[in-house]
Amino acid sequence: MAAELGDDVLDRFLRYVQVDTQSDDDSETYPSTAKQLDLTKMLADELREIGLEDVELTEHGYVFATVRGTSGPTVGLIAHVDTSSDESGTNVRPQVIRDYDGSDIVLPGDPRKILRPSENPILAERIGHDIVTTDGTTLLGADDKAGVAEIMGAVAYLAAHPEIEHAPIRVGFTVDEEVGHGVDHFDIEEFGADFAYTLDGSEIGRIDDETFSASEVRIRIEGHSVHPGTSKGKMVNAIKLAARIVERLPQDDLSPETTEGRRGFVHPTRIAGTTAEAELRFIARDFDAGKLEEHEQLLRSLAEDLAAEEPRAQVTVTVEESYRNMKEFLDAEPAVTEAADEAARRTGMEPWREPIRGGTDGAMLSARGLLTPNIFTGAHQFHSVLEWASVQDMATSAATIVELVKLWAEPEWATRSRSETHDRTAASPR
Repeated sequence: MAAELGDDVLDRFLRYVQVDTQSDDDSETYPSTAKQLDLTKMLADELREIGLEDVELTEHGYVFATVRGTSGPTVGLIAHVDTSSDESGTNVRPQVIRDYDGSDIVLPGDPRKILRPSENPILAERIGHDIVTTDGTTLLGADDKAGVAEIMGAVAYLAAHPEIEHAPIRVGFTVDEEVGHGVDHFDIEEFGADFAYTLDGSEIGRIDDETFSASEVRIRIEGHSVHPGTSKGKMVNAIKLAARIVERLPQDDLSPETTEGRRGFVHPTRIAGTTAEAELRFIARDFDAGKLEEHEQLLRSLAEDLAAEEPRAQVTVTVEESYRNMKEFLDAEPAVTEAADEAARRTGMEPWREPIRGGTDGAMLSARGLLTPNIFTGAHQFHSVLEWASVQDMATSAATIVELVKLWAEPEWATRSRSETHDRTAASPR
């Protein structure tokens, strides 16, 4: 099945990555960039062409659609269309290296950018695969257009094979995931799934059921600006005060560059301002909610110390929850994640799990009651000009989706679902 899916998934992926859909953390609109709608409109049209029902492009830019099934709970399949702003997403020029031979891949748009298997153990294992990369001047956008293409390929396959018995499906494509607002306006009741899966992972076989818990912390400093020529004893420089806070962060621990595994961190992501006022933005991350609170308190304490040192300045701290570790919610209904494990086995892999040092739309949806573990896409080195994906691995991901919805139509799995009573209209025979 994976071989049959490969060409379609690749064709879709190459088209989707060439649509610029970067989100913008500074925007006040939703979605944060209008260009994300260029892809969501395209996807809605393609879903109609495939023959899906209830295709809807919502006022907030989400795309919803239905694949009717034969029996079982309604399964949601979700991916996000926006891409990171860490690198350019404009004029993406993907290249496909057929039958990869294991050598270094020099990216043609910037020959200084080289994908080396010596630095990428997973790439070194993909000899014989077809590898998709950028030209070295932009990110690829596989996060998460690989997931989008895989869902589209899977539902197109099911639409072309009506003889396959499978659970009913609700497709959902979201916006603004990369800026932490992917499901701000996601109506779970309208979506109508009993549980869901995001296609937003990386290495094949990896099923994610644990994420960071996350917060964003902003420290705002109001100083006092005076003409530099007459400012002695009067000026309060907000930029210099902001720099003190950054300098006082732990130097050998609690940063992304010094932590791994289950260790959390505090990360300054932005500093901007003038003499009169400045703002620092941080993200705080940890798998343990109590430790996350400690990270938040560290930043509060640094701000309080600064205010005590310079009482003429006004220092304020705001903390906003981003998402919470989805494991505590998924563990209450283990069958949802175990079904993804079994689907991976049916495509010939041994599933494995590792905590995500990040988050997904599924983390927020799980906290709101729609249990949503994460499934691999076969793409790697996200948010980078060195981003790449294996066509064969993407096809395997799409095949896993097909096996997953087939599995949920089987009586022994359907009865394990907490929502077996929801064998409703969406589940009626086509």
